[in-house]
Amino acid sequence: MEAYLSWAVENAHWIWWGVGILLLVGEMVIPGVYLLWIGVAGLVTGLLAFFMPDMGFDGHGLAFAILGAVSIYIGNRFFCAKMLEEGAPVVNTRGQSHVGKVYLVSDAIVNGRGHVAVGDSRWLAEGPDVAEGTRVKVMSINGIVMNVEPVED
Repeated sequence: MEAYLSWAVENAHWIWWGVGILLLVGEMVIPGVYLLWIGVAGLVTGLLAFFMPDMGFDGHGLAFAILGAVSIYIGNRFFCAKMLEEGAPVVNTRGQSHVGKVYLVSDAIVNGRGHVAVGDSRWLAEGPDVAEGTRVKVMSINGIVMNVEPVED
């Protein structure tokens, strides 16, 4: 056991680099769990252990904890914040872009259901009964159904 400990102390930088690489691989397997930033902290701790081996495991562990917290803060502040500023992702919510727009009724809305022409396609529409060719405003989207109201000319 003593031989293993002396080897680990002499090769602490390899251990930290291994930990950093394992965390980076973990980020590829389970993305979005902050393992990227902790992995970077592990790699930097390996550099610290290479250039300052006299710090010992306690010093390296403390450096790893501080570097991990700092890298998570920097990553969250400068990278993740930009994604939040851009707004919610539009994957599977493209219909929401139609809310507030005005379209023509292509098939009369009778008994609350009809169709609205949107570009070269037709959307199912729900709303008050109106004749074909009436201009309607999209109030909301519920799945694949547009909820519409007639527009006063």
